[in-house]
Amino acid sequence: MQHRIIVLGAGYSGAIAAGRLAKRLRREDVVITLVNAEPDFVERVRMHQLAVGQELKPRPLSDMFAGTGVELKLAKVTSIDVDSKTVAVQSAESTEELAYDTLVYALGSSGNDNGVPGVDQHAHQIASRPGALRLRERLSRLAEGETVLVVGGGLTGLEFATEVAEARPDLDITLATRAELGDWLSPKGRAHLRKVIDRLGITVHENASVTAVAADRVTTADGRTLPAAVTVWTTGFAVHPLAAATSLELADTGRIVVDATMRSVSHPDVYAIGDAGHALGAGDKPLRMSCASGTPMAWQAADSIAARLTDGKLPNAPLRYFNQCISLGRTQGLIQFVTADDRSVDRALTGRFAARYKELVCKGAAWGVANPTLGIPVRRRRVAADRAAAQGTARVAA
Repeated sequence: MQHRIIVLGAGYSGAIAAGRLAKRLRREDVVITLVNAEPDFVERVRMHQLAVGQELKPRPLSDMFAGTGVELKLAKVTSIDVDSKTVAVQSAESTEELAYDTLVYALGSSGNDNGVPGVDQHAHQIASRPGALRLRERLSRLAEGETVLVVGGGLTGLEFATEVAEARPDLDITLATRAELGDWLSPKGRAHLRKVIDRLGITVHENASVTAVAADRVTTADGRTLPAAVTVWTTGFAVHPLAAATSLELADTGRIVVDATMRSVSHPDVYAIGDAGHALGAGDKPLRMSCASGTPMAWQAADSIAARLTDGKLPNAPLRYFNQCISLGRTQGLIQFVTADDRSVDRALTGRFAARYKELVCKGAAWGVANPTLGIPVRRRRVAADRAAAQGTARVAA
């Protein structure tokens, strides 16, 4: 009797987990189904490039998983019942219910409006491909001298602001950040960021917490009004809401609480990875929502599932950070080295070399999806007999 593994979401985490499981387990013993609403793998770390008009390489999931044994189902997840162990999905043709023995929840996140009035109605977001394409179309209609206001001074805001300033020097680019520009960076990192921002002619409003968004302006907490033909909202991410409708134990952020193997602390048949999982890294700090977190979480979950099914040894790899990679347009970059728990240290790479470094990281992340064991040969292991017997008994009882 085959063990049914369903992976929800084919972003970096979900796609890597599905492919890695297929490499670890015998096809005769498992059925691995990857559910995703879109037919292509989306390089989320490049959405700022897509938004300013650059073309990205198509990456059809059907090609990426051809010959792996992973069954791809193009459908939207509409509900999850973790007590009956079923997932409801809707495709273009039908609505159906899928049963699982192990569920990997990797539905990721979307833009977070932080409860600020007017964001949903008037601001653009680049947390998804559709959002980036809508912004791309809007930018194409802007006339010379019109203002693009980017709200948020984190990695996403910095990358988009510099990308659009480089691609569209005819526009007036403004950045509003609620703290000082690059306040988390090392002195060398802050100095380089400021140099690039000034060279690109980006106007920066520091300590400007935006409290309302209108069609042609935003308002800040201290009463300032900042004009904008287009407002781009990049203040963070919010998790997919489906988990909140289940009996899974969640953190106050809505992320699924997991142990060191990415297994739900309330439902042992569920694993949560990427932006959906509330996992602790170095210093018992929650991992931030990022590709840098999601990839090792996917490795950990897939290897843990395989180990438990085959009576193997559970992985014990520490989840830690090494650097933060920031592109500042196509020719400039900033690689900020950090401690294991993601605090900046006094070392950074800057300039063209840093831009090439970041590009290699992006290419490597996409390569890792198609090569989930990093090109290292593996032996597919047999599901333990006692696991298969217990699984069959449970299905008969159900």
